[in-house]
Amino acid sequence: MKKVFGIGETVYDILFRNGKPVDAVPGGSVFNGLISLGRCGVDCSFITETGDDKVGDLILSFMRENGINSDCVSCYKGHKTAISLAYLNENGDATYSFYKDYPNNRLDFEMPVIGEGDIVAFGAYFALNPVLRPKVKAFLTYAKEHGAILYYDLNFRANHIHEVESLRDTFRENFALADIVRGSHEDLINLYGHEDFHKIYNEEIGLYCRHFICTRGSRGVSVIDGEKEYTYESRNIKPVSTIGAGDNFNAGIIYGMLREGLSRASIGSLDKNRWDRLAGYGIDFGTEACMSTSNYISPAFAKRIRL
Repeated sequence: MKKVFGIGETVYDILFRNGKPVDAVPGGSVFNGLISLGRCGVDCSFITETGDDKVGDLILSFMRENGINSDCVSCYKGHKTAISLAYLNENGDATYSFYKDYPNNRLDFEMPVIGEGDIVAFGAYFALNPVLRPKVKAFLTYAKEHGAILYYDLNFRANHIHEVESLRDTFRENFALADIVRGSHEDLINLYGHEDFHKIYNEEIGLYCRHFICTRGSRGVSVIDGEKEYTYESRNIKPVSTIGAGDNFNAGIIYGMLREGLSRASIGSLDKNRWDRLAGYGIDFGTEACMSTSNYISPAFAKRIRL
């Protein structure tokens, strides 16, 4: 089976409801998806960073327990692991406060062995951060040169809107590197000021990457593949927490790519039946992750579909 590599942030999420903590779990946008994939039996490795504290130890143990290789984790001596306070509203949506303690020199790792058809997941501010950009771009370029499929999740939060203009070129570099781009309607509003995904695809994303997936919460999912477009309905549920919804939608798409045995070449000729299956896995994973305050699919769900 092909391998999956992720590069992104790791945080420890403390969840609050009605002003009181209700759960605490390891998190991070790419991290959440990899945990779900690891639970499904996928060979996963994660490039990330933690502090050398008890929280960092907990996160590393959790990764290994869920089948995630941690050889490329940078552990910073004398620094604390990032913490996120997530405040859930009545719909399970969250607002965040972040507490971070990073050294000046970050992300020291050796390039892992990547083969043709392996998959790399990247996204969020980690893939844009000017401090990390040289190392992140070098890894993504290396992965693409070695035949990996690159999956890019925008995951662009409102607290970085003031940086949009300075990051435009970096976004376009990421689009050009990616084989599939996924963005939520909130991402599009934060980045472009509106959620007309057709216009954004035609004027921005589609100029660099043919495949674009737009997730729109309860309004469903739209896929644009060049001249073709497909639309899928969301599941009608009462979510407990939506924190991991998009992250696990990504995991479902990647799971489907592995199950279908896709290569970078075959992604260029996906038909409706295959998109139907990929989107179905994405929606299944995202829906499952909404049914608890953990950020991932449950072990029981993963066991039923284990690869």
